[in-house]
Amino acid sequence: MKTLYHAHGHATGGRTGHAETDDGKLNLDLSTPKELGGDSGPGTNPEQLFALGFSACFLGALKFVAGQEKIKVPADAKVTADIGIGPRDDGTGFGITAALVVTIPGMDKAQAEDLVRKAEIVCPYAHATKGNIESHFTVG
Repeated sequence: MKTLYHAHGHATGGRTGHAETDDGKLNLDLSTPKELGGDSGPGTNPEQLFALGFSACFLGALKFVAGQEKIKVPADAKVTADIGIGPRDDGTGFGITAALVVTIPGMDKAQAEDLVRKAEIVCPYAHATKGNIESHFTVG
């Protein structure tokens, strides 16, 4: 694979710490949710960041495949991600789940579902997680 871009960031303090990108564009505190034994402080958490990244990446992939087919995706199209975390069934650690809902106002549901299927192939997040986490992609 020919890599076109590298993102650089680091975290300190784990789930109750601090994270930032090397270019300073993202600089935030991290807090652990109460459901995971934390205090649900004012910071974000890795699952929220993953939800945002996966949503943005998937919508970008959807727009890419739509563009290849000369289909216009409206500016108010949206991908909502629900990222879950919990202990794996094998008891050896934690796992995540992903449920993405794609909303494309004014588009026929069958056409939107076709674009979602194609975007699952193109999206690097969907590709990286395929077979590794329980993922669902639906049209809302």
